[in-house]
Amino acid sequence: MHWSERRILLTGASGGIGRALALALARRGARLLLAGRKPTALQALADELPVPAEWRAVDLCDTDARQRLVEAARELDIDMLINAAGVNHFGLFDAQPPESVSEMIALNVTATLQLTQAMLPLLKADDEAWIVNLGSTFGAIGYPGYASYCASKAALRGFSQALRRELADTRVHVHYVAPRATRTAMNDVTVDTLNAELGNAMDSPEQVADAVLRAVEQRAVERHLGWPERLFVRLNAVVPGVVDRALRRQLATIQRFAGRA
Repeated sequence: MHWSERRILLTGASGGIGRALALALARRGARLLLAGRKPTALQALADELPVPAEWRAVDLCDTDARQRLVEAARELDIDMLINAAGVNHFGLFDAQPPESVSEMIALNVTATLQLTQAMLPLLKADDEAWIVNLGSTFGAIGYPGYASYCASKAALRGFSQALRRELADTRVHVHYVAPRATRTAMNDVTVDTLNAELGNAMDSPEQVADAVLRAVEQRAVERHLGWPERLFVRLNAVVPGVVDRALRRQLATIQRFAGRA
């Protein structure tokens, strides 16, 4: 992988992992089109990068805004799409506002799929192209307190697998990379304290960004980050009852912190 030859559309660029990805890619010389909701943050990020970058402040759930972003990608001859945009919610499902569920599915699933679909003609026309979807360990392990988020990331994982198989006879590579808990603004002090009490490791956005780029360089079609998270993913697929019992022991603690969220 020659990153200096890549022209990349990165969504969620104003978020924690997205920002770290932008910096890591820029250091490698990639040409970037940054997309996010916060124009001030995007401009500040573009000013910080060691190479020039374009940016667009867009709501990916808005059809017209999404189409304008695709047109900007066409003008820049983008050959890689990194879907890093997403939202999270910690709390018990029966207490989550219905509009929060709708907003999460709209961004994490619907808008991401529709943007990818709109980008496919451009990517398929290139000699070689890449789609990188940022998932989560919770896309493979249903975790108490994250029911809607787990549903959205499980959908993204299934989408990535299916799309990869649909495009097997093309030069478009599809990667799914699933970080574990990460120290970003999406995880507030309640979540950080919960993870500390349960002994759950948390990565920095910079660690995640470097791991994502390594996965693409190594042509890993699906990669789950962190240990023992990778082991739990395998156990959950083969003997889910083992994971059920392990999480049952954590349930009272999760419920206590969910009441503070």
